[in-house]
Amino acid sequence: MSIIFSKENICLIDHMDFVNKCYTNVRELNNRKPYTLTPKLFSIKRERSKEPNKLFRKRKHNDNVLEEALTIQALYNDLIASLPTGLKTAVKNKYDTVDASSLRDFSKNLFESTDYDHKDTSGGNSSDVPLICQIEGSDFLVPGKSRFICGCVKEECKKLDGNKYDIVIADPPWWNKYIRRLKKAAIKLSYSMMYNEEIASIPINNLFSDTTLIAVWCTNSSSNINSLKEQIFPKWGVEYVTTWYWLKLTIDLEPICAFSSGSKKQPYERLIIGRRGDLKVPENVVFASIPSALHSHKPPLLDLFTYYNVSTKGPQVLELFARYLLPNTTSVGYEPLKWQNSALYVEGVNKKYDL
Repeated sequence: MSIIFSKENICLIDHMDFVNKCYTNVRELNNRKPYTLTPKLFSIKRERSKEPNKLFRKRKHNDNVLEEALTIQALYNDLIASLPTGLKTAVKNKYDTVDASSLRDFSKNLFESTDYDHKDTSGGNSSDVPLICQIEGSDFLVPGKSRFICGCVKEECKKLDGNKYDIVIADPPWWNKYIRRLKKAAIKLSYSMMYNEEIASIPINNLFSDTTLIAVWCTNSSSNINSLKEQIFPKWGVEYVTTWYWLKLTIDLEPICAFSSGSKKQPYERLIIGRRGDLKVPENVVFASIPSALHSHKPPLLDLFTYYNVSTKGPQVLELFARYLLPNTTSVGYEPLKWQNSALYVEGVNKKYDL
């Protein structure tokens, strides 16, 4: 279980612990070894100049954004006030490994060194035991009961027709001005963006079971949010239910940047929830975690869905635009093996919390 503390509709999760538990007993030839993600990937520290708790300076603001940010900040304050004695110190001690500049260089190098073209490659692991395998000369970790398909999401969804999934997760490459500028500066650090109409045309209507939870990562852009609710979900035959929020924290459990009343960067991302069939989903859940320094390395969601009783154990799961593999999940996209490369992992047992 990735959840290390919870209170009503807010919880604190440990992304690295979840991944490491997937690889405590990796099969490699005739040996079994534990692998862990390099701890420095989660050594996210506060940039002092950003003053994350001095919130709303006087400037033109959007009332909806202001109300949303204030709500999430209040839940964050409640979380911090409720944490057991010693947990905050334990988290910092676990992840306080390197300075921020070293971390940025490290993550950038990993991004560039794992730039592979695996189009039309597919595979998986039908056993319960994780394994390490070689693909085109490089080693990759593959969790138990997982499947991956490398290629265009639209085309691969057509090939999956006939399969039924209880949970569908998507992290689309939304059209984004920042990514567009990034692409001009360094092509390896960007990805191909999609217009909202292209995302709506992904043929996933026939992949839903009688009751399916659909969770889509969305930017804080109002145009993308509205398009997902009013254009994309209806085209998919999905009913919008609620929005959950991923609150990103430093190792001191402070927001990674200031909450904002305008269109500036927020310390949270949104997960927009839809459904097919009769599913009860709690509203406005906030899940907090220290983010990975790797680009688009989203936190795991399956434990959250089970914890909040919106899925049972052992659901059939499909993840679109995936960048890493998860147990019991079919992962589709151009880069589902991106963060499975052995260069991201070290042999050995994960450091435990010392409470």
